[in-house]
Amino acid sequence: MPSSPSWLAPRRNRLILCAALVVAPIAVAAAVPLPFTVLQPGISVNTLGSYQGSQVITITGHPTRQTDGQLRMTTIAATLPNYSPPLSEVVGAWGDPNKAVVPRGSVYPSGQSVSQANQVNQQAMQQSQESATTAALSFLGLSPAKVKVDLKLADVGGPSAGLMFTLGIIDELNGNGSGKQGAAGDLTGGSVVAGTGEIDDSGDVGAVGGVALKTKAAARDGATVFLVPQGECSDAKVNTPKGLRLVPVTTLDQAVKSLEALQNGGASVPSC
Repeated sequence: MPSSPSWLAPRRNRLILCAALVVAPIAVAAAVPLPFTVLQPGISVNTLGSYQGSQVITITGHPTRQTDGQLRMTTIAATLPNYSPPLSEVVGAWGDPNKAVVPRGSVYPSGQSVSQANQVNQQAMQQSQESATTAALSFLGLSPAKVKVDLKLADVGGPSAGLMFTLGIIDELNGNGSGKQGAAGDLTGGSVVAGTGEIDDSGDVGAVGGVALKTKAAARDGATVFLVPQGECSDAKVNTPKGLRLVPVTTLDQAVKSLEALQNGGASVPSC
């Protein structure tokens, strides 16, 4: 094979050097930590069951009923506030339909430590539990002076379990109001229902975010119905898992009526 012309060798060397200069910044950028948080579907917990060895809902002062169905609260898992993902991880998450990348400041206030983030989330969870108890007892016309509700969900924070806590309390105390035992008397009709939504003392359901990932957690854990704050329907419809029915709610009363209607065929139940 003939050798390369003598004038080509220096040019080729310059091209190789230029390529090296271009590749080097890209390689460095791939390793530079970025101010993003990576999100993915987290755990879901049946509020009618137990978690980490403790019953999620414990009620004293009033008879309770045995339930057959499930009411699963859903979560998202987020990278910690002191972790900055490299570019390679961010790019990989952008291309993964089961993950999301958001600015860290949209999840954690600037400068917030891991312990501070945990404290804020636990305070929000405590308030959520108190509002859930108030809303459920008020819905049933029961006095908090006579009925005591203890809610436990270790290592899970934030307000988004409020609606599912509330429905769990109602199901254990009254079910669907028919007085029937087991699945026939359950709010769920014996099926697996999941959902999300903050709740206040009066029973209004508020948006919480992350629903497009929570629907995936719900479907993964066997849910066929997902209760979603009405204002987040469009987000919930993004890549909704097959076989998962989205039911929008704005109030506790609407959520209960929708669950009861689902047991009767579901023709009148709203959908996203």
